[in-house]
Amino acid sequence: MFENLSDKLERAFKVIKGDGKITEINVAETLKDVRKALLDADVSYQVAKKFTDDVKTQALGQNVLTAVSPGQLLVKITHDELAKLMGGEKADIKLGGNPTIILMSGLQGSGKTTFSGKLANWLKTKRSKNPLLVACDVYRPAAVDQLKVLGEQIGVEVFAEPGVTDAVGIAKRAVAHAKQNGNSVVIVDTAGRLAIDEMMMNEIAAVKKAINPDEILFVVDSMTGQDAVNTAKAFNDKLDFDGVILTKLDGDTRGGAALSIRSVVNKPIKFIGTGEKMEALDVFYPERMADRILGMGDVVTLVERAQEQFDAVEAKRLQDRLAKNKFSFNDFLGQLHQIKKMGNIKDLMGMIPGVGKALKDVDIDDNAFKGIEAIIYSMTPEERERPEILTGPRRARIAKGSGTTIQDVNRLIKQFEDTRKMMRMMSNKDQMAKMMRNMPNMRR
Repeated sequence: MFENLSDKLERAFKVIKGDGKITEINVAETLKDVRKALLDADVSYQVAKKFTDDVKTQALGQNVLTAVSPGQLLVKITHDELAKLMGGEKADIKLGGNPTIILMSGLQGSGKTTFSGKLANWLKTKRSKNPLLVACDVYRPAAVDQLKVLGEQIGVEVFAEPGVTDAVGIAKRAVAHAKQNGNSVVIVDTAGRLAIDEMMMNEIAAVKKAINPDEILFVVDSMTGQDAVNTAKAFNDKLDFDGVILTKLDGDTRGGAALSIRSVVNKPIKFIGTGEKMEALDVFYPERMADRILGMGDVVTLVERAQEQFDAVEAKRLQDRLAKNKFSFNDFLGQLHQIKKMGNIKDLMGMIPGVGKALKDVDIDDNAFKGIEAIIYSMTPEERERPEILTGPRRARIAKGSGTTIQDVNRLIKQFEDTRKMMRMMSNKDQMAKMMRNMPNMRR
C-alpha cells in the first residue's frame, strides 16, 4: 500500500538543499516532484495542486532549527498537510439510536457485504453491541447466502427474506424485528451495480427514507483510484452519506482514493479494510496514514493490534514457563497463532519504521507459517513439550510427515532454541540489567 508514492516522495525530499532557511528556489523543484508523485498515485490534478500550494505556503520563509535540515522540515510540513488532506482527526461512527440504524451503500464488488460483516464483528467485540445484519441485496446471486455465512462465522444474527425483492419492505421489517429482539445496531446491506444507474439510486434513496438511518456509509474499492472518488461524489449527491469506508487497502493500490476522497466529497474516511478476515478492519487515523505514506511506519496501530490479542493470564503462564526453562513448541505454536490473528504479515511489518521500505520487493506469503505449523504438528505430544529428545531419526520422521526436509526441521529447531534463549534472558531482570550495562562496551 502506497509503496510507489512513498518511494517517489522520498526521492523528492532528497532534492531540497539549504543552510538555515527554506526558500522559494529550494522548495520549487521538490514540490514539483511531490505533485508528480501524487498525480502518479491517481490523485486528481486539482487536489494535488492545492496540496502542494498549501505546503509551499506553510514552508516558505520558515527558519530551520540547527538540528533539522530543510528537507526534514519540509517532510514535517508535508506530513501535517497530508493528515489535514485526509481529514485531520479520526471520525467516530454514530451509535446513538435505539436501535442504531446503519445503511451501507456502494457499487457491486466494492466489498460492501464483507465490510458489513466486519463492522458487525467490530461492534460486537469492540463496542459490546448486539448487531443485526440485514440482507437487502435482492439482485446479486448468492448475496443473501454470503451474508448468512459471514453472520454464522462471527456469531451475529442475519435477517433475510429469500425470494422477496422488495428491499424497502425487508429493511422496515428488519428494524421492527431488531426492536422486538433487543438488537442495539441494525446494519443494512443494500444492492450494488457494476455502474451507477437511476434504478439503484432510487431504490437506496427509498430505503433511506423508509428507515431513517442514523449513519449512512459509502463503501469504496480503493484499487479503483480516481473512479472511486467520482463514484463517491455521485452517491453523496443522492444520499448525503456520513462517512467513507476504503476497502482492499492491502492490495496493490496507488492510494489516490485515500488522499482525494475527503477533499472532493467533504466526508470523513471512518474505516479501512486490510484483508478478507473478519478482524481485518481498522479505524482510520489520518495522522497514522500520513506516517505510513512518508515511510515512518505505524507503530501505534501495530501495538493496538498486539494488545487486542494479548492475554494477561497467558502471558503470566508463559513467563513462569520461561523462568523454569519449560517453554515448548506448543507455546511457540500459540504465539504464532496470535501473530496470525493480528492481520496480513507484510502489512504488519510495514508498520515498523524502516522495515516497510526494506521489504518493498520481498514477497511475504500470508501462509508463510504453514510450513512451521506442519513441522510442529508432525511432532508427538512428548516431542513438542521436550524438544531436547529430538534426535536424528525423530527429525527424519518429522520431515517426512510434514512434507519438508531434514534441513527445514533442523533450521526450525535452531530458531526455536535461539528464541527460547532470548525470551528467557529478557524475562530475567538481572541478565537484562547486565546486558544494558554492557551496551557501551558493545558499541566500542
